Parts: sequence; structure tokens; C-alpha cells
Amino acid sequence: MREDRPRNLKDMLTEAKNTSELMVDLAYAAIFYNSEDISEEVFRLEERLNVLVFDMRSMAILAARSPADSEQMAGILGIVQDIEKIGNAAYDIAKIVVKKLGVPPELLQDLPAAEETTSRVRIEPESTLDGRSLEELDLPVETGMRPIAVRSGLDWNFDPDPEDVLRESDVLFLQGPPEGVAEVREMAGAAPLEAIPNESHGSALGGALGEAEAGEGLSELERAVDILIEMKNLSEVSVGLAYSALLYYDAGLAREVVAIEDEMDEMRYRLERWVLLAAQHVEDAPRLRGILHLATASEAIADCAQEMVWIVEKGEEVHPVLSAAVGESDEVVLKLTVVSGSPADGRTLGSLRLETETGMYVLAVNRGGRWSYRPRDTYSLQGGDSLLASGAPEGLEPLAELFGQELEELRD
Repeated sequence: MREDRPRNLKDMLTEAKNTSELMVDLAYAAIFYNSEDISEEVFRLEERLNVLVFDMRSMAILAARSPADSEQMAGILGIVQDIEKIGNAAYDIAKIVVKKLGVPPELLQDLPAAEETTSRVRIEPESTLDGRSLEELDLPVETGMRPIAVRSGLDWNFDPDPEDVLRESDVLFLQGPPEGVAEVREMAGAAPLEAIPNESHGSALGGALGEAEAGEGLSELERAVDILIEMKNLSEVSVGLAYSALLYYDAGLAREVVAIEDEMDEMRYRLERWVLLAAQHVEDAPRLRGILHLATASEAIADCAQEMVWIVEKGEEVHPVLSAAVGESDEVVLKLTVVSGSPADGRTLGSLRLETETGMYVLAVNRGGRWSYRPRDTYSLQGGDSLLASGAPEGLEPLAELFGQELEELRD
């Protein structure tokens, strides 16, 4: 075993989870920017994930010394397989660019409106970002945007480390809430997006629809795109809820994941219908294949989330190694309670601006024993509510202050 590989199962699980999530982020970035370089990095990460999966399977088999151990390790092996499948789905998304399957400009225009969007910005001389390390800038907490890559000239740095220093002319790629894009651009010294004429990536991808084709078929295609964006959002939420269900052994969350997967199946059927209807109005109909491939990948991710919660659904014991790995990954999942009289008590989620102020994203809220996932910005919190949040570990302290809890309580 090479020295650079994690040496124990917990570290391997953490690394595999982080790798699969980075692959998904980079795959969507490859689509949005029509970048074969980013796609190639997804392919490289898949090789790394394959090695991790093989090592984890070998170690899990060696660690099973009794029938009880075997049962728990079987659960871990199931999660390992699901993490591998999520990486495979990201690989399939990245192949859309390399195989030139085509993505309509309508999709590229709507992607920034997704709950998490990809953005890039060039760092101007003497801007706030110029000459400072990512650790010092703390972008996930300050803006809600997570750096996923940096391009310096022709050199790429994927999954940059906290100590990496940004320099003028570097191009920074980030993932996070659309509201954080403006803040990052201001810090980089870049012009607001509204001031940039014709900033559209559709021409670079050779969109499936031209101006002459924007007739009846456009509305059908727009409906398909709307469904696809919702599928992307739901697939990401389902994975976060699945990890939460495992971490907190919550059957209610497991049921929500199953419900999302059922909804995703129906959405895919509707999307296929609208794509087929739109095809008759599109001159180069095969270029609509990209939408179908994206839908398949999103559904596959939701399927993996459903498979993950099988352990909780059936009342099987979750191995502590798995819980520890989920709790120590690049994106932590935590449950917290709204303390009566705290700054969050009586406030709406929109007014708290959690994503841009703390880097944390609310997956679900529990009130009176019932979970509501993907709560809207207008959702008003009350003392006693329980929340599930996911995001950068650096956001724990400001989050604890908002909800009136001690930082140690969140870490326990």
C-alpha cells in the first residue's frame, strides 16, 4: 500500500466521500464551462476513487472476525459501493463534454439559478484575494462559496489546500449558493455579472437551438430544463439527508430520502417526454442527448442515497467507523436546535443568510417530530426546532452563535 493512501478504514471512507463529492462539483463545472481539462480531472479522480474502494473492501473483509463483525462490515461495504456509484455518475456527467453530446443554452442559463451553482472569477491585481491564502480568506464562511479549483496560466490545481495562496490573474472556480457569486466577484476585483455583456456559455457549447428554432419547441425544452434543474437540486439534497440519517440514525430522514427517490423517478419520466416533444422542433435533435444523460446521472445519485439509508430503514446497526467518517469529512453534517431567545428564534431562513454568512446549508427542519426538507427562505424558525445543516466545518462557530448553542455542543 502506498504511503499517500489513508491507513485506516475511517480515513479511507472520509477520503472516498470527499472525492466523490468533489467529482460531482467538478463534473457540473465541466458542463457549465465546456472544459475538457476539468472533465479529465474528474476521470483522474475516478481512478483514485477506484483504488480507495478496492482498499476499503480488502480492509473490511480482513476486519470481519465474527458473524457480528461481518454484519456491520456488510453495511459499510454497501456504503462504499454507493460512494463508488456517485463517483461513476459524476464520471458520466463529465463525459458529456468529452463526447460532445451537447447541452442546450437554456440549461446553461438556468444552472446558475440552481441551489448550488458553479462560478469562476479572475483575480485582479491588488484585489482582496490577491496574495492571500485560502485559509486566511475563509471563503466558505465569508461568502458560502467553496473553492474547487484554481487555474494559474495553463496549470490547474484541483481541490486546493487551505495554505494555497491566490495570485493576480489566477482563475478561481467555486461552488455554492448563487447569492455568494456577487461577493466573490467583488473580492476578486471583477465587474458585476450584470455589467458584462453577452456573458453566455451557450455559444461555446454549440447550443441545440438556434434563434430560428425558438418557437413552440422552446417551451417544451424549457420545461425539460426546469425539471432537470430540480432533479439536480433534489439529488444533492438526498445525499445530504442520507448521510444525516446514517450519522444520527434517524428513520424519519431515511423515509424522506426514499420519498425523494420516488419523486425523482416520476420527474425523469416527465423530462423524457418533454425532450421527445422538443426534438421534433430542433434541427440537430441528437444534441439533446446531454439533457438525458444528466437526468440519468441525477437519478443515479438519488438511487445511491436511497441505498445508503437501507441500514437505518431495516433497523440494522451502523458501524461507528461510518459515523466518524461522515462527521470528519470536508463537508460536515450536523444537527442543532434553535434555542429560545437566540438570534435565530423567530427569524426566517432567508433573513439569516446562513449559506453566505456561515457556509452552511439547511437540509431539513424538524418541528413537532416531522421533517421538512429543503425549507424555503420564508420558513420562520421557532425555539425548539431542530435543523440539519451541511457545509464547511469552519462555519460551526458562527452557526452556533446564531442558534444560541455552545460550539462544543455541536461537535459532540
